[in-house]
Amino acid sequence: MLINDFMYIMYFVGVMIFCLKCKHLLLMLLSLEFIVLSLYFGIYLVVCMYSYEYNFMMIFLTMSVCEGALGLSILVSMIRSFGNDYFQSFNILW
Repeated sequence: MLINDFMYIMYFVGVMIFCLKCKHLLLMLLSLEFIVLSLYFGIYLVVCMYSYEYNFMMIFLTMSVCEGALGLSILVSMIRSFGNDYFQSFNILW
């Protein structure tokens, strides 16, 4: 039961950091990856506890890697266009 509580604490700390550090895109991406890592840990615990197949874990990992690569490409294009990763330094409506 202690490991499940650790996974819940990891998830809520990641969500709290995501909500509090919303000025920089890089910090938001890192907190999203931390949330995905805690969810992966929870899925791993469930799969090991009930002796399921590991196929869904590989699909989840593939999707999380795609999400991370997409976030990094958005970060790179944003830094090339605007010079930094502050959300307040540019206006989306222009």
